[in-house]
Amino acid sequence: MQELNAVPKDSIRKLLLARRIEAHEQGGYLEMVFQVPEGTERIEVFCTVQPAGAGDSVIDLGVRDGERVRGWSGGARREFFIGLNRATPGYRAGSIPPGEWAVILGTHRVAPEGCAVQLDVRLHLAQPRWLCGDLHLHTEHSDGVFTLEETVRLARNAGLDYIALTDHNTSSQNSMPEWADGLLIVPGMELTTGRGHCNLYGVSDPLRDFRAVHADQLTERLAEARAAGAYISLNHPHDPDCGWHWGYDADHDWVEIWNGPWREANALTLSWWQEQLSAGRRLTAVSGSDTHRPHPYVRHGWPVAWVLAEGGSVRHILEAVNQGRVTLSYAPEGPFAELSCGDVPMGGEWRAALQGGPPLLRLCMKRLLAGDEVVLWSDKGREYSFIAEKDGGLNLEQEMPGRAFWRAEIWRPMISGDSRRLLAAATNPVYFE
Repeated sequence: MQELNAVPKDSIRKLLLARRIEAHEQGGYLEMVFQVPEGTERIEVFCTVQPAGAGDSVIDLGVRDGERVRGWSGGARREFFIGLNRATPGYRAGSIPPGEWAVILGTHRVAPEGCAVQLDVRLHLAQPRWLCGDLHLHTEHSDGVFTLEETVRLARNAGLDYIALTDHNTSSQNSMPEWADGLLIVPGMELTTGRGHCNLYGVSDPLRDFRAVHADQLTERLAEARAAGAYISLNHPHDPDCGWHWGYDADHDWVEIWNGPWREANALTLSWWQEQLSAGRRLTAVSGSDTHRPHPYVRHGWPVAWVLAEGGSVRHILEAVNQGRVTLSYAPEGPFAELSCGDVPMGGEWRAALQGGPPLLRLCMKRLLAGDEVVLWSDKGREYSFIAEKDGGLNLEQEMPGRAFWRAEIWRPMISGDSRRLLAAATNPVYFE
């Protein structure tokens, strides 16, 4: 398993561009064109100006994409960057469309014998990386007490990479930009009814009217959200106060098996999810803190959902979750477990005809503590367990009996003086044909 959030060296594509500027070109604008490939997340440009002889040259600097000028710093800078969430002052962060881009050179002053300009362009390409976040949060836009700014600060302090804003029956919280202080913001809404709650992810305004009293109204609301492009997750379905009572044939993609601190309602949902998997259903398990206000045990990122995303955008996060590339932990600093079989990650299907050889299940764990219990589950139920003998990481690889799926859990004593173990981490399954 790669180090969390490590950036492979081959994800940076380097270009060297050079041009001579003659004295008669003074007072205009020139372009040095380069191609940006699909999946670029950051552009860095370093400019060097070398006079050809006596005299001084002042060359201004800027950049355009295929649609508009994206930044200008004139003669004040010799380098800049543009990323998805941040950029050099004077340049616009945001989506980096593939295709033709150009560095703009303003020929403010050119020496009598001209000058040479060299550009070092570095294109950072999207690569798979682990991102940790909280998929269920509330703010003052519904019944929470934190402002949006406070929510971002608390999430950043918790070490999160992304959060989902899921206030009850409203979308006003989604006025936040996609990035805030380096934190990725997933738009959401918790559709809250008298018979259950579900989160709608990825759409800033998924519903015109949230009200659902009868089953046909719920169906209409979910259909509207689905048509807008939302992913749907059932929230805390076995909670005694606000569990899901609409029936599990309601349209949904994921299920929240872990809501806030580990408790009996979560254990019931975990058992229900195991039953669904054993019956042949492939259903992604997610988690969320459901934080509303200051609380000693309910806080941002408790629990956290680690997502193996192909890039650093909302789309990448949600696609990864939908594909089951998710592993859960009680906190960002809690134990981390990744399950795979060959090159098939969690959520994927191992097929003998494609992969070849025996199915070697690999379980990679970090931040274990001595005394943690590691458990492997299949469609046959709980099959293997062992107790970690020491703190640290542990990698296991073994050929396993043929099963429909395998998944892993880590259980840990959490309360001082209490030997009972609570869930500390849980993976999504790897499936087998």
